[in-house]
Amino acid sequence: MNVAQIFDAQQNFFNTSTTKDISWRLEQLSKLENLLKKNEDLLFKAIKDDFEKSKFETYVAELSFIYTEIEYCRKNLKTWSKRKRVATGIANFPAHSYIIPEPLGTCLVIGAWNYPYQLSLLPAVAALAAGNTVIIKPSEMPARTSAAMAEVINTNFDPKILYVAEGAVEMTTELLKLKFDKIFFTGSTAVGKIVYKAAAENLVPVTLELGGKSPTFVFEDADISTSVQRIVWAKFLNAGQTCVAPDYVMVEKSIEHKFLNALKEEIEKRYSNIKVTDDHYLQIINDKNFERLVKLIDPLKVFYGGQSNAEKRFIAPTIMHNVIFDDDVMQEEIFGPILPVVSFDTIEEAIAKVKAQPKPLSLYIYTKNSKISDRLLNELSFGSGAINDSLMQLSNHHLPFGGVGHSGMGNYHGKFSFDNFSHFKSILHKPFWFESSMKYAPYTDFKLKLVKWIMG
Repeated sequence: MNVAQIFDAQQNFFNTSTTKDISWRLEQLSKLENLLKKNEDLLFKAIKDDFEKSKFETYVAELSFIYTEIEYCRKNLKTWSKRKRVATGIANFPAHSYIIPEPLGTCLVIGAWNYPYQLSLLPAVAALAAGNTVIIKPSEMPARTSAAMAEVINTNFDPKILYVAEGAVEMTTELLKLKFDKIFFTGSTAVGKIVYKAAAENLVPVTLELGGKSPTFVFEDADISTSVQRIVWAKFLNAGQTCVAPDYVMVEKSIEHKFLNALKEEIEKRYSNIKVTDDHYLQIINDKNFERLVKLIDPLKVFYGGQSNAEKRFIAPTIMHNVIFDDDVMQEEIFGPILPVVSFDTIEEAIAKVKAQPKPLSLYIYTKNSKISDRLLNELSFGSGAINDSLMQLSNHHLPFGGVGHSGMGNYHGKFSFDNFSHFKSILHKPFWFESSMKYAPYTDFKLKLVKWIMG
């Protein structure tokens, strides 16, 4: 079957209402979890072959997120799916009101290459939990990883329920012509605009998980040792190929020198023996991205690192200093192991610089002063973030994950994922035994006074 036929099959199956059964949804979630666990060796090997990701990082940053989400959905699905009573108000007396969650229908999940399992399968888990049928279009860039997902899912799931559609731009273009009931896209802002435009042709609702230059603020009262440890881990995890990685650091000028030296010491401690990628450090995904990143490194502004190996697609953890917002490295999301450091004198100056940029996906603040952190949280708009940590907000499924403005729209994780793939029907339920004459003609002055009293 081609994707159009699979789409039709999924829509027809959804219309049987089978997916609305909670026990059926739980069965699909358990089946997916068991398949992934059974085929972990295949998944580990595929991602290792694509860009040298170790078993440890693959499990911690990819599979564990999926397993945790499945387990959380299983525990809460019955509660989430129940109709919810809400207040009715005197205008509709006697009546009661409630909200019914229902699945949207057939959904398209377009995944990203940097965390290919997590960013393709996590939204699919949510869609299945909410009672939808799903077509997954993984990124073609990690080809072996895409093939592994297709092998595990397509040989075990009926395509009318869940299917992995492999391919490049042509496949995505074909899929976007179909009238899905929901599209969930993770990737660049540029491609997000294309997806959004295509979805608009069919009035398809869209969630866009994009990116941007996520800033990190470091103030003079911060614990430098702990701050640097957390920043270095967050920045160089996945060789910097993380949408919520600290893209650049805004450091208070009074501690700039101390901060830079601490960064250098931490990198040497964690990555000193790395000459090429190994189990502790990844490759850049392809030659195109490798070449793009190398061009962003200004040798005159390298404080530490800067080494690269084209054959291995290796770029050493690199710190740049004396950086200004006009530099090339500050014109686009880096998405690689390069950390520019920008110094500032006043908080007003720092806030103004960040406000002048598109709204970022994440923002991190390192300080012991709650007045400083509260001011930044109040004045700056961003998707998600942390105070005195980086990246770890993603590990809490009680927090919604998503962007704002150019960094995306909509959110997911935990209950927010279920909501993302659900429609909430609003119902007013009245009995027959009483009907007020208030809303019916003739409309008298007395009725107007009474309506004002009731509704005013």
